Amino acid sequence: MTQVYQVALPLPLPRLYDYLPAPAATGAELAPGVRVRVPLGHRQLLGVVVRSARSTLAPTRLRAITEVLDAHSWFAPELFASLVWAAGYWQYPLGEVFAAALPQQLRSATGSSRSGDGFAVRLSGKPQSAAALRAGSAPQALFALLQTGAKRWADIVSSLPNARSALRRLEQLALVERFALDDAPRAALIAAPPLNPAQQTAIASVRAALGTEQAFLLEGVTGSGKTEVYLALIESVLARGQQALVLVPEIGLTPQLLNRFRERLPAPVLALHSALSAGQRSRTWQRVRSATPLVLIGTRSAVFAPFAALGLVVVDEEHDPSFKQQEGFRYHARDLALVRAQRLRIPVLMGSATPALESLHNVALGRYQRLSLPARAGFAKPPTVQLLDLRRATLDEGLSAPALQAIGEHLERGEQVLVFKNRRGFAPVLQCRSCGWHAECDRCDRPYTWHRRKHRLVCHHCGRERPVPAVCPVCGDTPSALGIGTERLEDFLRQRFPAVPVIRVDRDSAGGSGGMEKLLAPAYAGASCLLVGTQILAKGHDLPKLTLALIVDADQGLFSQDFRSGERMAQLIVQVAGRSGRSHQAGRVLIQTHHPEHPLFTQLLQGGYAAFAEAELALRSSLSFPPFAALALLSAEAGDESPLRAFFAAARTGLDADPALQILGPMPGPVPRRAGQTRWQMLLQMPQRKQLQQILPRFTEHLYAINEGKRVRWSLDVDPLDFA
Repeated sequence: MTQVYQVALPLPLPRLYDYLPAPAATGAELAPGVRVRVPLGHRQLLGVVVRSARSTLAPTRLRAITEVLDAHSWFAPELFASLVWAAGYWQYPLGEVFAAALPQQLRSATGSSRSGDGFAVRLSGKPQSAAALRAGSAPQALFALLQTGAKRWADIVSSLPNARSALRRLEQLALVERFALDDAPRAALIAAPPLNPAQQTAIASVRAALGTEQAFLLEGVTGSGKTEVYLALIESVLARGQQALVLVPEIGLTPQLLNRFRERLPAPVLALHSALSAGQRSRTWQRVRSATPLVLIGTRSAVFAPFAALGLVVVDEEHDPSFKQQEGFRYHARDLALVRAQRLRIPVLMGSATPALESLHNVALGRYQRLSLPARAGFAKPPTVQLLDLRRATLDEGLSAPALQAIGEHLERGEQVLVFKNRRGFAPVLQCRSCGWHAECDRCDRPYTWHRRKHRLVCHHCGRERPVPAVCPVCGDTPSALGIGTERLEDFLRQRFPAVPVIRVDRDSAGGSGGMEKLLAPAYAGASCLLVGTQILAKGHDLPKLTLALIVDADQGLFSQDFRSGERMAQLIVQVAGRSGRSHQAGRVLIQTHHPEHPLFTQLLQGGYAAFAEAELALRSSLSFPPFAALALLSAEAGDESPLRAFFAAARTGLDADPALQILGPMPGPVPRRAGQTRWQMLLQMPQRKQLQQILPRFTEHLYAINEGKRVRWSLDVDPLDFA
């Protein structure tokens, strides 16, 4: 038997690779999680050691590790075990799971683990080696400079030639050490406001569970002060010398939370999201590996951060589907956070005004403890909600006369108005009214969206763009816009209310680092303005002067084939309505609809989200839909239907004849073609998650083994949220 290391490589294959120890190995066994560079064919790949083992192959048939890149594992035992669990649960190759968890700079064999330039340098208190410094050398000059006190690295580089080589020499002699710029304790800038009894009860419940394994669902109406609960609990965690993780669904929410947390907490508050540079993400990832008390606020991928002393996890807006990755490694950040907290024996606090039905079901099963904030904090009152019946109504760019009148009244009082339309661009269709032609993406068989600002037609499915034709290519007439997007609403409202700034907030206008902050700066400053936005404006933003929220089209989610569409529409309506009247001024919500008698509106207006959720859970139970069943979605795409038919026929042979297993499909996907690829899918359903997890490993192994799988691009999504 030959001693080997089993290494996970970032390849789309669910297996480990055996390697002999590196020729220059010291004899000490490599720990799980250490990065190594290994040969594979003619390539050198970065892998992660999973375990040592014994191989029956002769040493001559095995290749050796080329280089060991780390002295210690990048993954603490808890994180390593959680990632192994995640690879098994979501049925994804372990090597690619490790790659997803590592920051970009550590994913390649040449990747560096340097901390970048965002640090300071100080003497280490061990001057014995200073005698080795040559007089007049750069290391001696840096040592002399630091004798006057710690210095920012950026200042050192600008004032001292050869600073990098000098620093390396002083570090070799253990004369200096690096430290983060914000490691020093600091006082909070703003005191906490008075808390109401419901907030105090919630804080006391979670505080009593610190140091134990417990999941809490904090259900609080919009504006009820959930963030104050988070802050109070994080203060307690920091006082225990521990760290806290706060997961948020959108990058746009991060700057506001960062500012608020930094004003209130006497510890470093860091950010981790995709808008940061690779170097910034790497530095933050490495910062949390120290035991320094700190807070990390981040989007979905922040759940992989390698905390040294994590004491609390907060999942804000826990219902948001953005926590589920939709490509590649299809994990759910909320669910992985729960697993990590369970292993660490720490509490998780999930907050939402509109909890996911799965979370409410877990409360009913006793898995989560429910905490309630039933009223808005301070003097704020719930907004009044009114349906505007659009049947037989005359609309001006999608807006009814009562809606336009209400907008004008609120703006005349110097207040702010939110007009919500969840469709970006100028118009969803460019059409010729003479012959019926419309601009369509020939790779997706879907209409192009007209983006008038950039003078382009854009496919929102594959991203393809083309110029806007001046005339219809069929009859030569002039094409016109059909439908309404945020750009069109923005133009119309500017003309209708010229004295007031109109701010459009969608993915097109708020892109780039700090884009959302810049756009909303006038609104946060209290200026009267008109906000036109999509769902990125519907959650988390606290604008005290916003007193009217108008939902332009509430019907788009009422008749979808997706069984979750009603839940998402209800959540969206409540979240948009929650932006209105969050301070002393009364709030108002107008909902335009052609179906005012629809049960969803009746339930929301008469009983709130709780009434809707109760009715929807009863319906899901009668239909055996999640959370009363477990799903896995097998999707595949190819240039035409022939390889898809062969693939799904072969795939079905890998499923055991189990009476509890329901197989729906194969069938064309909701978007049958995208980017020139034909797309099919097959849904697996079983009554319990445990049952589904018992069959998925064998099924996944079968999918990798069949030849038909090599002629299509396929994926398996466990607990799917999006069927499109």
